[in-house]
Amino acid sequence: MPPTLERLRRHLVGLRMPRALEMLDHMMRQIERGEVGALEALEALLAEELTLRESRRIKAALQMARLGTIKTLSAFDFAFQPSLDRHRILALAQLDFITRHEVVHLLGPPGTGKSHLAIALGVEAVRAGHSVYFATLADIVASLGRAEREGSLRERIRFLCRASLLIVDEIGYLPISSGSGNLFFQLVNARYERGAMILTSNRGFAEWGEVFGDPVVATALLDRLLHHAVVVSIEGSSYRLRQHADLVPESLRPAAATLAQAPPRRRGRPPKPRGADPSNG
Repeated sequence: MPPTLERLRRHLVGLRMPRALEMLDHMMRQIERGEVGALEALEALLAEELTLRESRRIKAALQMARLGTIKTLSAFDFAFQPSLDRHRILALAQLDFITRHEVVHLLGPPGTGKSHLAIALGVEAVRAGHSVYFATLADIVASLGRAEREGSLRERIRFLCRASLLIVDEIGYLPISSGSGNLFFQLVNARYERGAMILTSNRGFAEWGEVFGDPVVATALLDRLLHHAVVVSIEGSSYRLRQHADLVPESLRPAAATLAQAPPRRRGRPPKPRGADPSNG
């Protein structure tokens, strides 16, 4: 083996470039046959190594994001949900809402694809280099409550504010006490205009007082969550039950969700709710 080639191998080992090392002999044979030039071979080696490293980065970031089962936009059946504007979702996939620190609300009955879309947008964010964290509302308030009891609430909120995009799934599926609602408000307030969020819910905003056990807390939450917001309402049948819809009793079939709400405000702040705790302002 030529000494220069041996030194090149050692350099690749020292630089921790296993893919380039693996491809080196193949590229040398291509150079010897005149199929590629030296610069083309070098570019190919670096491209292979970069691809491997990017794949590892994405894999690690997806694990840290706790997205669970990976969903993609290409796998979403837009034809099954005709009420959903595909172009609007693809526009969100450009991720400008993350740099603008906006909140995306995905509202609709169970099974209509809210979590799928939220995870898919999270995957797009990870691929683009943004940090992402995914959790259900129940898991978030449980962790905040535990941190409060242990005297580490500030640290837990700081941790949940690190991600560029926080995805909160399943708002409205399980009851939340007013105390837990207040803890969630503290998190939302800490991220307000500092970090983007995606929220999924099967309940309209008018029901959030019931969801969070306190209309004052709910109003304070909406004050921040609708200030810089994109609201996507999905109306339709359950995607998961589409093959067995005839087996579901008619009394249990979800009616078309009524998710009426005032359009999100882009400028100015809504007035504070009367009777709200000044510390929540």
